Amino acid sequence: MVPYDEQTIVAQATPKGSGALAIVRLSGIAALEVVTAISRLSSQKKLSKLPSHTIHFGWIVDDHNNYDDHNNYDDHNNYIDQVLFFIMKAPKSFTGEDVVEISCHNNPFIIEQIIQQAIKKGARLADPGEFSKRAVLNNKIDLLQAEAINELIHAQTQMGLKQSLSQVEGTLSNWTSQLEQALFKALAFSEASFEFIDEEMNFDVQINDIIHDMLTTIVSIKKTYNYQQQIRQGIRIALIGSVNAGKSSLFNFLLNHQRAIVTEVAGTTRDVIEAGLCKDGNYWTFVDTAGLRETDNVIEQEGIRRSMREAKLADIILLIYDGSRTLKTQENTIYEQLITKYQDKIILISNKTDLGRTPSPFLSKSISISIKTKKNIDQLEQIVVTKVAHLFDRIESPFLLNQRQYKLIMMLEQKLVEVQTMLCPPIRYELLSHHLKDALSLICELTGKSISEKGMDQIFHQFCIGK
Repeated sequence: MVPYDEQTIVAQATPKGSGALAIVRLSGIAALEVVTAISRLSSQKKLSKLPSHTIHFGWIVDDHNNYDDHNNYDDHNNYIDQVLFFIMKAPKSFTGEDVVEISCHNNPFIIEQIIQQAIKKGARLADPGEFSKRAVLNNKIDLLQAEAINELIHAQTQMGLKQSLSQVEGTLSNWTSQLEQALFKALAFSEASFEFIDEEMNFDVQINDIIHDMLTTIVSIKKTYNYQQQIRQGIRIALIGSVNAGKSSLFNFLLNHQRAIVTEVAGTTRDVIEAGLCKDGNYWTFVDTAGLRETDNVIEQEGIRRSMREAKLADIILLIYDGSRTLKTQENTIYEQLITKYQDKIILISNKTDLGRTPSPFLSKSISISIKTKKNIDQLEQIVVTKVAHLFDRIESPFLLNQRQYKLIMMLEQKLVEVQTMLCPPIRYELLSHHLKDALSLICELTGKSISEKGMDQIFHQFCIGK
């Protein structure tokens, strides 16, 4: 079996689907030889003999053995596609290995034929995230930067794009490096205090200052973690309310197309309906939900349960009621419960003002609109825009932490608090050094320096194939 570090991998590096062009990427010790074996260049030169970081025009062929003694190849029936070859030789490539990227026409049959030809000549299909994994193993990037690449690909907001790109360039890595250097300094002070204990020399004040500063910066980084999903996935806006309050009509209006069915029959919407749009550099997902009311219908009951779940998941709730009629006691109770539980993210809306207004305990807290006449719709949209802006204002951290990173930072914080409690006399510096080394190991796991192969595989399995 060919050793892992000598295997050449191949995969489509661009998303599957319609489009003009696609890229097939190869990386590994034999990448140049594999592509040379399945290609013909218009220059009649061999690709493996050409310099790095150059681009060449040619064809992918399915039978390289048909070349004659003069390197002529006239059987166009064996041509698979007309392509461009991008050559990047080690170590100056993303993976640190020899890399060839083939820009071909985006037809799934063409792409599959190119990949199969490469496999016939010795390559194998890449695992999810394997190109990025090789970049980490070859010290081209660290694990934090690799994860940032995945975040960059899936970012749903302009802020998410910017923060992910900055992390690819090393902002989170630099911050982690500063923590690591501070810990090394604290460990050096601890070791020195242990070595010179007979001379009554100790550096507990210096160690305490270092740990205090580290804890302060960790608290500032992690405190907005719960809000970071809004940067990563965009804003989730749920339309909640009683039956026939106009949720689906407002849902369709906000989307500017007829996505949900609207009728005069109460309870038309029985399930959650989602649709999204890009607005002001962010992705907004609107969620239409089943109307809230007492019912014996099992399907409708499940729809209402899902409505309450969406209220919990939403970043913003548009809580809508029919302002033209008096609400029932049970309806009032449901609205009051929702307002009490989710008051920070609710925009209360009184709809159907074109039919008149009925006194309501919620009237003074709500914006009155008419979807039919478009009364105050512009004001409602502006309120939503302002609330979205307020949500993003709460994201003070310059970094986007995923669950793995957040968990390790929490563990690091806990370990540093433990170290801090050990700085009260009498100080056992040997034990203190042991705990400081434990803290250092957490940072190494964060950056990937000491993560196990199994842990590495779990992380990159979340990546798409070809990245």
